[in-house]
Amino acid sequence: MISRRTVLGLMASAFVPSTLRAGDLEPEFLQPLLKALALPALAKRLPKSPRVVNLAAIGRQPGQYGGTLRTIIGTQKDIRLMTIYGYARLVGYDEKLNLQPDILESFDVADDRVFTFKIREGHKWSDGSLLTPEDFRYCWEDVWLNDELSQGGLAPALLADGKPPRFEIVDPLTVRYSWDAPNPDFLPKLAAASPLSLVLPAAYLKQFHKKYQDPFRLAGLMEENRAKKWTLLHIRMSRQYRPENPELPTLDPWRNRTKPPAEQFVFERNPFFHRIDENGRQLPYIDRVVMNVSSSAIISAKTGAGESDLQCMGIDFSDYAFLKDAEKRYPVKMHLWKRTQGSRLALLPNLNCADPVWRGLLRDVRVRRALSLAVDRREINLAVFYGLAQESADTVLPESPLYRPEFAKAWVAHDPDRANALLDEVGLKTRDDDGLRILPDGRPAQVIVETAGESTLETDALELITDHWRQVGIALFVRTSQRDIFRSRALGGEIMMSIWSGIDNGVPTADMNPYQLAPTIDDQLQWPLWGAHYLSHGTVGEAPDLPPVVELMALLKRWNESTEATERAEIWNSMLSIYTDQVFSIGTVNGTHQPVLASSRLRNLPDKALYGYDPTAYFGVYMPDTFWLGES
Repeated sequence: MISRRTVLGLMASAFVPSTLRAGDLEPEFLQPLLKALALPALAKRLPKSPRVVNLAAIGRQPGQYGGTLRTIIGTQKDIRLMTIYGYARLVGYDEKLNLQPDILESFDVADDRVFTFKIREGHKWSDGSLLTPEDFRYCWEDVWLNDELSQGGLAPALLADGKPPRFEIVDPLTVRYSWDAPNPDFLPKLAAASPLSLVLPAAYLKQFHKKYQDPFRLAGLMEENRAKKWTLLHIRMSRQYRPENPELPTLDPWRNRTKPPAEQFVFERNPFFHRIDENGRQLPYIDRVVMNVSSSAIISAKTGAGESDLQCMGIDFSDYAFLKDAEKRYPVKMHLWKRTQGSRLALLPNLNCADPVWRGLLRDVRVRRALSLAVDRREINLAVFYGLAQESADTVLPESPLYRPEFAKAWVAHDPDRANALLDEVGLKTRDDDGLRILPDGRPAQVIVETAGESTLETDALELITDHWRQVGIALFVRTSQRDIFRSRALGGEIMMSIWSGIDNGVPTADMNPYQLAPTIDDQLQWPLWGAHYLSHGTVGEAPDLPPVVELMALLKRWNESTEATERAEIWNSMLSIYTDQVFSIGTVNGTHQPVLASSRLRNLPDKALYGYDPTAYFGVYMPDTFWLGES
């Protein structure tokens, strides 16, 4: 009798070259486990219908197994980069930013309200247990709907018209989420760099859940893991985005084998990963990824000293010449990718700042426009980016179908005369002996721009902007602090203005949520209290009261209720128009380059590509599981 899996094997053999034998498909790395019968053969590890990645069809080379890839991270928390780089998603983007099933075999969407997901038959977690609808049910009913575990409530992407979905298990391979209202943001959030969590390994996690575990045993697990509450224990053991628990089963290409604290984290290939190449070889090709923890300040030096095989974090365009020189000393190659941010550096006036005088001034669009017109972007481009960037407002890039030249040009011409006229019009005509404008309460106009101090590009640009603003009677001072303190101060209204990057996703399509253009998150530095209000469903923060911001929120609500791509494009257009005309973010330049240093042995890494957290997940959409190590 021929089993279904035998049929699969016969089907697979149709695309496996005759020179490849069954044994050739097994990674050497797994041979000890295979010989000890501690691991089933490849055919039993893969789903019945694995995801086949045809590398030749996308201009890449099918590869070979083996090797270790080293990279450097700034803190232990940065092991979350493996979740971003690995980019295994229920639904994910391809390189052209089209959505496609990945972990799922297929998905069906009806009216943007009903989402039906089909699981790949025989798909397994990294511990060999089956992925089943129970893993979806557990995540929904026992985690998301558990008030103790999800004290912040449901994620916004799980709400449509303020209501949660109905979840149902359709059959042993199918689950469904249904809303009465459209939820166009649901799939993009599953494809995000930090994805919405819909599935957890229930069989493993139930031991940490009070609904399933004996109280005495649960108390023992809490004591063993030094957790004061069962909820803290469950959260720690189930954390997928920051994979600190080596025992937690995963669906990613590599699994963490190191328990923190540690100075080095080793990720090993997931023997049950669901992707294969056109030759039937299971991905990933590379056996191990080693993340070495180092001070952020010396990542560039270590990278230039040949201590990394693939590096993008912790290095910047200012390191380009030094890192390029490393090509002469080590078998490495420098690539330059294009950053996707709407502005590489943006000044963000805090419209929620606690100082009542500055809050009133910064909420006046004439002040924001004047500060933007006073900036000489050409000088910044030449001095800091060698003239290779585009001088622009904080908006989408030409690679986006939503790009409009008028958005990029909004209030970016260097025009000190017009800036002076606008500030005079506001009422800031009087100046002191140093030429600084006098505020309504008698203080000189001094703006403190705060920075997390993570890039010399910021301080280099701020030095230039200090001179630019001095010409219009505004003094600029820089204050540097650590990122956590920086964000905490912003939320507390203690920051008057900050420098950060512009909108993360500068290459959106109309089907991607325009949430970045409205206050939706508390770490948006130009309106953190308004963002906190939206994020907390009104329980903390403040509701926006500035008419253009209120209009942005109304447009965002319309987008969340839309079912037509044309309507979404029109909403995007309106929001970008308001955002750039109101200068809620003072952009400088965009389209800047990001150095990516790689071992000269590394294959399939694109020479040029888009680089960003959102939507490309840094290396994620280029599938590092398809990278492999050849000859130097």
